[in-house]
Amino acid sequence: MDRKYFGTDGIRGEIGQYPMTPDFVLKLGWAAGMVLAAQKKSLVVIGKDTRISGYMLESALEAGLVAAGVDIRLLGPMPTPGVAYLTKTFRASAGIVVSASHNPYQDNGVKFFSENGTKLADETELEIEHYLEQDLVTVKSDKLGKVVRVDDASGRYIEFCKRALPQEVSLEGLKIVVDCANGATYHVTPHVLSELGAEIITVADSPNGFNINDECGATSLSMLSKQVLLHEADLGVALDGDGDRLMMVDHTGATVDGDEILAIIAKHRLDRDNTRQDIVGTLMSNLGLEQAVEKMGLNFHRANVGDRYVMEQMIKNNGLLGGESSGHIIIRDRIETGDGTIAALQVLQAVIESGKSLHDLKQVMDKFPQTLVNVSLSGNVDLGTNEMIKQSVADAESQLSHRGRVLLRASGTQPLIRVMVEGQDSTETKLLANQIADVVRQQAD
Repeated sequence: MDRKYFGTDGIRGEIGQYPMTPDFVLKLGWAAGMVLAAQKKSLVVIGKDTRISGYMLESALEAGLVAAGVDIRLLGPMPTPGVAYLTKTFRASAGIVVSASHNPYQDNGVKFFSENGTKLADETELEIEHYLEQDLVTVKSDKLGKVVRVDDASGRYIEFCKRALPQEVSLEGLKIVVDCANGATYHVTPHVLSELGAEIITVADSPNGFNINDECGATSLSMLSKQVLLHEADLGVALDGDGDRLMMVDHTGATVDGDEILAIIAKHRLDRDNTRQDIVGTLMSNLGLEQAVEKMGLNFHRANVGDRYVMEQMIKNNGLLGGESSGHIIIRDRIETGDGTIAALQVLQAVIESGKSLHDLKQVMDKFPQTLVNVSLSGNVDLGTNEMIKQSVADAESQLSHRGRVLLRASGTQPLIRVMVEGQDSTETKLLANQIADVVRQQAD
């Protein structure tokens, strides 16, 4: 059965447009509460990023959950992985994050964690959708939920992050520029890194409700690159609006993406502890990562795009490391979801213990040129049945032969078709990707 509302990462959209309206989110809170109540569970923690609409949606969720008889702990602004962690520490029935991750401030969303700090199972999301179609019925007054604000939520998460670095490892001597994307990590990650000994320069750490992800953060590295060069820093760390993505910049100002981060961590763990677990990427992971992992003597698996699917493959193959080129990195022996701060600490540990720069460490993999074109949809298009699109892909694959690959997929969070072409020659990949994208645009009009 297909899900009507839930995408690959919760429910997301533009504020004021269905389903991101107060009445729908109130009903969503009630529906989730009814599912939990049926399981005899009654405590939920709620965190949010720094969007102006977060206050409204948080209140709507609160009302719906209380109407279903569920107690709430309000965490305030909190990175998504922080909510996952605190869900477990409070022994809550579920965690909810009000966030649209890397999207602009006009969007917002709601995503859920299970009691184990992992994404909800598809079956649970379908149960919630079932209740969304029912009439809202409030429990009796003596059964209503209660709400308590947690004042030390950020401090709890900061200490958790610090424990991800061994006691004997200090970041002293490192100068790091930290880009918080004006998002939920603004009061967390700089404290973590500075308390572990690093010299910190922070940028995009003054959220005002409107500037989240605005030409900053993991999706826009230009400012971070300039600041690293300006301050002659060793490296730069960029999180996205809700803190579950990590991108980095080396001392030359060059980008170090999620694939390179994953390769660095895998190689360091192999060298340090002979950790030989399988590595999981996605359909979008660079072919260079796959080759680097296999060169290490490890197995590489590709999952569908989305950290929930990466985690499924990690569990299936007993893997400890998995991630996406966009910067979702899951380090399963630290936390059961993508965590930009935890991933950054793993890379920084590799820098300290190896005595090498980030620039040198990323040479562990040779990236294949990869061109990604996002095609905005003005109409409907079926990638599986449209003959014109299928033919354009076949033509590109024929030209690339064994030297690369082509991938088309619909975004799970935005009205986009993503066209990716990977090969040995950047000019060729750009040409082929744009040719396919032009066909997709024509067919979607």
